[in-house]
Amino acid sequence: MAENPRLDALMERFAQHDRTALARLITLVENRAPEVSAVMERIYSRTGNAQIVGITGPPGAGKSTLINRLIANYRAEGKQIAVLPIDPSSPFSGGAVLGDRVRMTDHFRDPGVYIRSLSTRGSHGGLSRAAREIVRVLDAFGHDLIIVETVGVGQTELSVMDLAHTTVVVTVPEGGDGIQAMKAGLNEIADIFVVNKADREGADRLKAELELSVHLRPPGGWDSPVLLTQAASGQGVDALVAAIAKHRAWLSEHRDPARESERRQREFTEVLTAELEELAARALGNGAAGNIVAQVREGRLNPYSAAHTMMAGIAKLLSDRHT
Repeated sequence: MAENPRLDALMERFAQHDRTALARLITLVENRAPEVSAVMERIYSRTGNAQIVGITGPPGAGKSTLINRLIANYRAEGKQIAVLPIDPSSPFSGGAVLGDRVRMTDHFRDPGVYIRSLSTRGSHGGLSRAAREIVRVLDAFGHDLIIVETVGVGQTELSVMDLAHTTVVVTVPEGGDGIQAMKAGLNEIADIFVVNKADREGADRLKAELELSVHLRPPGGWDSPVLLTQAASGQGVDALVAAIAKHRAWLSEHRDPARESERRQREFTEVLTAELEELAARALGNGAAGNIVAQVREGRLNPYSAAHTMMAGIAKLLSDRHT
C-alpha cells in the first residue's frame, strides 16, 4: 500500500487519544474519502471493547432527553461515553440537524463525553455502513459505551440497530405508538421497551400492550422488559441502566456463535459491496468509462460486454491503490 505520511501522523495522534484527530477521522468516513479503508484496516484490531446501545423510536418520544439522563448516570460511574445521533438532513445545508445535540448541552464540556451527529444526507443506502464505521472509530478510540440514536422507525433504523448489542425502543402513550412499533418491526429487535412520558394518560395501557407482544414471542430467548420512565425528571432512568446491564450480562452467558458469524459475514458483504460501488463510481469518472456508458445508452454495446470492460478497469484501479 502506498505511503501516506499525513494519514500516518493523524493515526498516531488518534492513538494518543487526540479528540481533534478523532473528529477528522470521522469526517473522512462521512465524506467517503479514499483513505477510509486504510483507516478501518488499521483500527480494526482495537475494536470490540465498547458496549453499544441503540436507542430508537418515533420522533417526539423524548429519546434525546433520555440519553442526556443516561450520560449523566454512566459518567457518574466514570465511563467514557460517545453518542452518535443519526439526524435527518437539513434541507438547506445538507448537514445534520443539531436539535438532538442542543438538548445534550449539559455534557458538551465534559472531556469524557463525545457527541457527533451523522447526517443521512438524503441517502439511506450507505447509512448503515457509515454508522458502523464511525462506531468502530469511536470504539477504537477507547470509549466504554457508545449510544447510537436514530430518528423515526423504518428499515433504515432496523439496519442501523443491527450494530447495537442492546436495542432500546422508546415509545410514548399517545398516538398508538405501541402498535406502530410492532408494525415497524421494532418488536422483533427491541431488547428493552421504554414507555417515556409515563405520567401521561395511557401509559399503563401501552405498557400492557407491549408486555403482551413480548409474551407472544417464541420462548427461550431474552425476556424484554417494558419500563416506565419520565426522562424530564429522571424517573425510571436507574431502572433502564440496570436493565441494560442485565441484558449485557445475559448476552455474555448466552453467546450465540452462529449469530456472531452471521453478523461478521453481513459486515464483510456490506464492505465488499460498498468498495466495489466506490471503485465503479471512480472508474466512471474517467473518459474511457464515460465512453462505455455512452455506447450502452446508444445501444451500440450490450451491458454484459460493458460490465466486463468496466470490471477490468476496476481491477486496475484496485491494483494501483494497493501498490
